[in-house]
Amino acid sequence: MGRVKARKAIKLLSVIVISAMLVGLSSHWGSAVIALPPPEDTPEEILRTKIIIEARSPINGKFLTAAEYVQLQAQLQEVPPPKLDPKIREQIFLLRVRKTLLQFFPFLNF
Repeated sequence: MGRVKARKAIKLLSVIVISAMLVGLSSHWGSAVIALPPPEDTPEEILRTKIIIEARSPINGKFLTAAEYVQLQAQLQEVPPPKLDPKIREQIFLLRVRKTLLQFFPFLNF
């Protein structure tokens, strides 16, 4: 009886050790390959020192010069965002209140 338990314990221990080794080796298999960035990638330190002289329009994505970009940013800051109609704003508020109440009281049907 004691020999059977010893053999089972040895088999279990060997299975645990072998599986741990396989997991350890498979997890480190491709790590050396993905550790380094591709050689054509520009380092971040160089990108930080680069002076940007052209930009893209946030409206349509066209290329702009620095002066045109500053002018467009000034125009965008001057124009106020469109305001919602007060009735629509009130409806949105009421819908949010209704949604909150239904979360706390799901049996209400209003």
